[in-house]
Amino acid sequence: MSATSLAHWLRSVSDDELARMLAARRDLATPPPADTNVLATRAGTAGSVARACEDLDTFTLAVLEALLVLDADAGPVTAEAVDELAGASTRRALTRLRRMALVWGDDSAVSTVPAAREVLGPYPAGLGRDVPELRGTDVHTELEALTQPERKLLDTLAAGPPVGNTKDAGSDIPLEQARTPVQSLLARGLLVRKDSGTVELPRQLGLAVRGKPIFPDAVRTEPAPETYPHTTETVDSTAAGEAMELNRHMESLLESWARTPPPVLKAGGLGVREVRRIARELEIDEARAVLLAELAYGADLVAESTATEPEWLLTNLADSWLGSPPAHRWAILATAWLDLPRLPCLAYSAAAARAGGTGEKDKQPAPLSTQLHKPRAATARRRALEALAELPDGTGIAGGEQLVTLLAWRNPRRDGPLRDEMVRAALWEASALGVVALGAVTSAARTLLEPAEESTGEPTGEAGDESAGESVDERRRRATAAMAVAMPAPVDHVLVQADLTIVAPGPLEPGLAAEITAVADVESAGHATVYRVTEDSVRRALDSGHSAEELHDLFARTSRTPVPQGLTYLIDDVARRHGRLRAGTCASFLRCDDEVVLAEILNSPAAGELDLRRVAPTVLVSGSPLAEVLDGLRERGFTPAAEGPDGRVLDVRTEEQRTPKRAPARRRAQGATGASGASTSERIADVVARIRSGDRAASTRRVAGVRNPGGEGDTSATLELLTRASLQRREVWIGLVDGHGTASQHIVTPTRVGGGVLEGDDNERYPLHRITSAAFVES
Repeated sequence: MSATSLAHWLRSVSDDELARMLAARRDLATPPPADTNVLATRAGTAGSVARACEDLDTFTLAVLEALLVLDADAGPVTAEAVDELAGASTRRALTRLRRMALVWGDDSAVSTVPAAREVLGPYPAGLGRDVPELRGTDVHTELEALTQPERKLLDTLAAGPPVGNTKDAGSDIPLEQARTPVQSLLARGLLVRKDSGTVELPRQLGLAVRGKPIFPDAVRTEPAPETYPHTTETVDSTAAGEAMELNRHMESLLESWARTPPPVLKAGGLGVREVRRIARELEIDEARAVLLAELAYGADLVAESTATEPEWLLTNLADSWLGSPPAHRWAILATAWLDLPRLPCLAYSAAAARAGGTGEKDKQPAPLSTQLHKPRAATARRRALEALAELPDGTGIAGGEQLVTLLAWRNPRRDGPLRDEMVRAALWEASALGVVALGAVTSAARTLLEPAEESTGEPTGEAGDESAGESVDERRRRATAAMAVAMPAPVDHVLVQADLTIVAPGPLEPGLAAEITAVADVESAGHATVYRVTEDSVRRALDSGHSAEELHDLFARTSRTPVPQGLTYLIDDVARRHGRLRAGTCASFLRCDDEVVLAEILNSPAAGELDLRRVAPTVLVSGSPLAEVLDGLRERGFTPAAEGPDGRVLDVRTEEQRTPKRAPARRRAQGATGASGASTSERIADVVARIRSGDRAASTRRVAGVRNPGGEGDTSATLELLTRASLQRREVWIGLVDGHGTASQHIVTPTRVGGGVLEGDDNERYPLHRITSAAFVES
């Protein structure tokens, strides 16, 4: 269809086509336009056009530039002329541009919005402006007469940009006096002087030098990444190993922060010292430490306390996470990462910080700080994963840079300099989370990427159609089940080695894992975790209340290999020495049957620091609290055990230490995957109905009515007219100003007037105080 203006074309399209356009360009629907004229005005603004261009691929943008080369913003052109410039059929690209209201008209008369030239720059496709003086000139003949230096200069400018700086453009010089290629070309009219130091190549010359098509093959064709085939089972099992490692690291992080909550920086966030402490304790690099902290925050496992000196505390959700099965733990973290409106890479990647403009004097923003908040981060993350998910199951991309190149072609104007860094970061983080393995998206992650029911995120299709899918909870349940299948089944046994190492041939059952962790330290982790039993680890188990008999029973019961004598001797030896030195309260006391041990303590610096004195050959007392005496002696290398009134080992931790502090979980705002009342399709349908109503009202002939500017003054005449229309069941035209100050027009058949509102036969309610004018519709 042909149309003289964008507004005329918008009025002629169907409601479904208009709804698809509003779904693709969400900014046009807020606030709802009063009519098509308002919609067309918004669609033609530079800001809205720039946002729309972010969703276009390289070839579609090239087609838009070709339209500007043909001056389609000044008058309609044919699609065949665009095909000739682009060197390929442009019908699909033109259809996409029409759906986004960036062009209008049928193939015989295609027009584009004038703001496109402002957005894409003054030199579309790298070509200069049209020069009227060259119209009708045989430019090919002129080119044949050029010298080699002159032609080389034109070739350089024709490749774009078409402007160049020179010292030879200062004044007009006749051709016979020209001494340089610039002077000669200016004299012949084949270059245009912009100012005394700049020249421009006219569009006619640029097109002649380039030839047609004006775009290279790389612009017309989407790059095809190199891929490697893997079996789905291989990808999923590899990812499961990463997921188990992620769970282990997150558990260690939460346990560390439960013992020693890190402080919140004055400017907000987590300090460098704390990041390094995480990396050191968990034996990981700082980039992974930053990612773990951001994941804990994104999943609401940690939160900032409200104390005078705030700390990062675990939330009640952390206790629930720690008690969940491994696959469910992973699903919580993976979902939180997918929807995380933050960019952790700004805190661990100097390149990303520079691209994002957040790095100051080589200082990157702190993890958990507000500088990492980027609302479009989740969208960019999903774009990268959805591009990988387009590959067949088990097929992985050969390298991350190929994904960067592919997404740069698909959306060259999106996210600016940070775009490529976000893709690199998304791929690395996805691999660290077990969402991607061997360059391929896992089965569990594919489930999480499926569209959610009532999604309010960016449209996934060209037309912005929304897919009604499963609920978020249901997708998470299916992803959990898929990861549970990929993860090795929990085992109920270990293999105790002669070198005092314990090999867990798979993930241990939660109860067994807690028992082994109490008496041994993790030496290496992976599909098979290796623990080591040491004197300190045995002492730790005894301090926590385990007896030597219980430890012997643990290994005898769970080891599939014979328990080595070395382990038995170690447990018995530590148990013999453990508790020989007993502590109580005096404020506190020490007793020991071996007087030599007490003499050694009295001769050490600890005696003065802890105010120890002998009250009997085998008893010392102190005015310091028992906990301080225990800590002080342990720092000096002694191994006291706390003693209760009945002589049994006593747990001297405070109630606060036994019940760790918790921060309330943050209230999570409904994100792109959450339900939010009416669906997007319903809201867009309502906007379309308002636009059509405004068009009808604007075109309706009406008889004399009443006006009440701004809703002020006497409204009795308006009320009388509307009451009469209600009684006579006549249509009326009303002018309305909503709460945002936006004016609109409506055609209504009143059914009731009262209670401060006008009710129409369209089931809409219009506040009487917002009606600025009213008139009967002419029959």
